[in-house]
Amino acid sequence: MTNITKQAFMRLSNPKFIMLFLMLWLGLLLSSNHTLSELADYIFFTFLGTLGAIFANSTGAGGGVVFIPMFTQLNFTEQQSIATSFAIQCFGMTAGALTWWHHYKTEKTDLRLWQGLKRIIVITTIASIIGLNTIFYYQVNSPAALHTSFSWFSLLLGFFIILTVYLLQPHRERSQLYYLDYLALALIGLFGGAVTAWLSVGVGELLVIYLLLRHFDISMAVAAAVIVSAISVWTAIAQVSSDVYWQVVLFAGPGAVLGGIFAKTLVTHLSATKLKLFFACWLLLSGAVGLT
Repeated sequence: MTNITKQAFMRLSNPKFIMLFLMLWLGLLLSSNHTLSELADYIFFTFLGTLGAIFANSTGAGGGVVFIPMFTQLNFTEQQSIATSFAIQCFGMTAGALTWWHHYKTEKTDLRLWQGLKRIIVITTIASIIGLNTIFYYQVNSPAALHTSFSWFSLLLGFFIILTVYLLQPHRERSQLYYLDYLALALIGLFGGAVTAWLSVGVGELLVIYLLLRHFDISMAVAAAVIVSAISVWTAIAQVSSDVYWQVVLFAGPGAVLGGIFAKTLVTHLSATKLKLFFACWLLLSGAVGLT
């Protein structure tokens, strides 16, 4: 009964959840140091936060690819852009992570294709935290070509996934993790954590790509990536909170919560093939945006 109640409460169709959510949001707005007319200039960021969170939590990749280009156009500094992106993702990725975890605990615990979820999360998360903190502790600057290289990588992988969908015979989905997988997950976490520290995205996208190429269930891959990303952005925000543009987060954050909850519903209504194509399109979009 408890699980059913919680599941109903977490859904956007539940009026009690919506009412509580709106009351908390209004309370935050009224407690700010700005007038409502001043805050009205930031309403657009609610839509931005919702959109970014839907894509991020339905693909496993971070929402920074939506946020960073917009912040750059608004003349945010690089530090403000990255920090504000992290802060918004703390809302959206956390909502998505809780929704995906609840989905796993109530519907997927006994399924063979989801048996490796916990181990994937633990290994990749620990490595990601190490990668993130190493970059922040030693104040390692981002390589000059990192953003461009990562964009080209996303483009190529997007095209590759589309080709595999249409040209290759479908493989039986795997559930078992081998020693190679454990090593690869640790390396993905370390490298992805470092990239995330520089770009506010990275570890989730790399994790989904690896699990997809290894023929794991794509819904499980997305769930794992969302949860790893959520923990990673919370690790990062403690290091960059002084650069966050909080007026933007005040609107984009709640929007990201709604998007993060809705994303799981979107994914569960798509077939494996459609979800792969959706993820490939997201890779192509993120790569194209990164190169502009």
